[in-house]
Amino acid sequence: MKSFTDTPIRPALIETLATMGITDPTPVQSAAIPVALEGHDLVAVAQTGSGKTLAFALPILAALEKNPAVRALVLTPTREMAQQIQKVFEGLFVGTDLTLAIAIGGVPSAKQTTKLNRRPRLLIATPGRLNDHLLTNKLLLQNVEIVVLDEADRMLDMGFAPQLKMIQATMRGPRQTLMVSASFDRSIEGI
Repeated sequence: MKSFTDTPIRPALIETLATMGITDPTPVQSAAIPVALEGHDLVAVAQTGSGKTLAFALPILAALEKNPAVRALVLTPTREMAQQIQKVFEGLFVGTDLTLAIAIGGVPSAKQTTKLNRRPRLLIATPGRLNDHLLTNKLLLQNVEIVVLDEADRMLDMGFAPQLKMIQATMRGPRQTLMVSASFDRSIEGI
């Protein structure tokens, strides 16, 4: 992919990207976006600041717009990263009726529960807080067909492997998995 216009991404979104100062895809975006748009699982390894978030955000947005029943989950290791991802998606969601919610520590759980019960199309979460919510709402991840593990290497370094397994155990049905990371080793390969 040499240009965002080489994809089925709607022209208005390409204009939104241009207003954000993004006109040409980065190497990771050029490689990952076409694969993700075709519905394949993906592992993308690229350094921090290389555009990995858009590499998964644009295919998610395309899938959510294409099928109103589809939901997506983005797991990330820290509250700060979740909030950064939230800002990217909020910018991309302008002009759509797509909804999102965030489940992170440091924010009252009850406030998050209200938003999660509205079944947002996109859920951005840290593994620990998502597991807390899954204890009281086993259907929270119903219809999630796209799962992103952002900074998977850091999630494992921070000891989130048990929480990731618990999240996986609650999910039903086929799904596309997109894993992005700054590094890749045997522990990530196991995921």
